[in-house]
Amino acid sequence: MSVRTKQVLQAVVGLGLAAALLIWGLPYFAKTSWSEIWTHVRAVPLSHVLGFQVLMLLGLWSYTFTFTGALRGLSHSKALIINLCGSSVSNLLPGGGAVGLAATYAMCRSWGFTRRATSTSAIVTGVWNVLARIALPVVAILALWAGGVSLPAVLTELAVGGAITGLAILVAFVAIMASERAAQVIGRTVDRLLGPLLRKRSRASGKPQMSIQELVHDLRARINDVVSSGWPSMTLGMIGFFGAYYVLFVLVMRETGVTTMPLNLLFAAFAIGRLLTAVGITPGGVGVTETATAAVLVGWGAEPAAATAGVVLFSILTHLMEVPLGGLGWLLWSVSPKVAPPPEGSEPTFVPTAGRTAPSPEGPAPS
Repeated sequence: MSVRTKQVLQAVVGLGLAAALLIWGLPYFAKTSWSEIWTHVRAVPLSHVLGFQVLMLLGLWSYTFTFTGALRGLSHSKALIINLCGSSVSNLLPGGGAVGLAATYAMCRSWGFTRRATSTSAIVTGVWNVLARIALPVVAILALWAGGVSLPAVLTELAVGGAITGLAILVAFVAIMASERAAQVIGRTVDRLLGPLLRKRSRASGKPQMSIQELVHDLRARINDVVSSGWPSMTLGMIGFFGAYYVLFVLVMRETGVTTMPLNLLFAAFAIGRLLTAVGITPGGVGVTETATAAVLVGWGAEPAAATAGVVLFSILTHLMEVPLGGLGWLLWSVSPKVAPPPEGSEPTFVPTAGRTAPSPEGPAPS
């Protein structure tokens, strides 16, 4: 079976599963019906929906600080274009994150950023994203404990699993940054595990393959450079993004009739939903996220139709609306001024500055 055939099959299966979960699974597990759900959704005034959309855009704008902190010379307007385009692709395809990353890479290159600067920013923002989404269930557990609420098994398992995964990622990331010796040990360990596979692929492609140990060593200086100066902006961007989306989640729930559920329970449900958006079997975790979030809210005593309507409206605002916004982003990128990237193997790295190219101390572009 060819790679293209596998990708098409994965897309069909993912979209089919998302449709099944939304059409049948969501009302079934939330103990309601689509007619009751739409009754609550239609009751929300259009002016309120537009206000909610503005808040969603504020969250996306906040996330631009994460991009600009990870890639020197990137403006907030271009970071917003990257965010819109990457998110729209990710929301349309199962496992679309890889396609979104490729789109981000192509856009940054078209604006004159080097391969090294672009790839380093992708790694750092990826780590920041994973850690933030994993941290949310942990914070939710603390909020529930503080309120004396018994923890549901699903949230406990998600939080424990997330905490272990997040701790492992954080320890490895900090070790690579802080210690050359630790970076070498981690590189050798991963190289032993994945090296044979990578070398096999290298022989098949006929292209030389850098070992993971060499890659870790090469990345260490670049990651240290980005994180040392960009971590406040990147962290602020993540807090602003998730903060705006949580406020939006609460306002939508109150609007659809979930008026008595305390904020700590709403935060826990929100945290579960944000963690499950990373599920790659459906586009952007759609279907999985909504079904799990609605089931948790109903299990905590929310009125089924009202809670599910809130989940559906929140998903429309934050997931579905990213598709047309992504189309606008692609249009803006297509008409934006382009800057030729540095030639392959050239020494200086260039970052666009006011329509020109200016040297940057980020190191040579890779061949």
